[in-house]
Amino acid sequence: MVGGTGLYLRALLDGLFPGPPRSQELRERLRARTTEKGSEHLHRILSRLDREAAAKIHSNDVPKLIRAIEVCLSSRQKMTAMWRAGREPLQGFRIFRLGLNPERSALYERINRRAIHMFHAGLVKETRSLLEAYGEKTHPLESLGYKQALQLIRGESDEAAAIREAQQAHRNYAKRQMTWFRREPDVAWLEGFGDEKAVQQTAMELVKKQL
Repeated sequence: MVGGTGLYLRALLDGLFPGPPRSQELRERLRARTTEKGSEHLHRILSRLDREAAAKIHSNDVPKLIRAIEVCLSSRQKMTAMWRAGREPLQGFRIFRLGLNPERSALYERINRRAIHMFHAGLVKETRSLLEAYGEKTHPLESLGYKQALQLIRGESDEAAAIREAQQAHRNYAKRQMTWFRREPDVAWLEGFGDEKAVQQTAMELVKKQL
């Protein structure tokens, strides 16, 4: 399995607890609170409900904050307690984790180029189509890239500013990803990018040793 989203990896290997169903009404209220008072307000709410969960979720990660608060309020339990009690880890496999650790400036350069390519490859047109079809409150428009494209469409920024904002947002997200994966146990870290021949060769040699 290959990916950059730590929760997906953890869900596969450690399992997820059977949490309560989503409450759209509660989510809308919490999003309104975020608009009014900022994401730090949600983080403080979660800290009162489940301090351990709040310590693991970044104060700017609104979707995860909303879900954690939703779980605590709907189940009347701490999310971390449910997490520990209800998981079913993956069985029948030997797990070997390989992690990529490129030089930070090279990583950021790639991120910056990718953000530029997104805008030049039709992100604004796609965002406008989503806006016309579903309205401004559709969830994808809150995600990286789309959010900055929406600001451009509204006239709140020009293209250069929107690209800079998207680049910064993606770099911040990459930092959070690295922080998450550094907490993963038993990772064999490879210095470089996955498309580099030397990294690929080293990865294959490490895998062969596991066989």
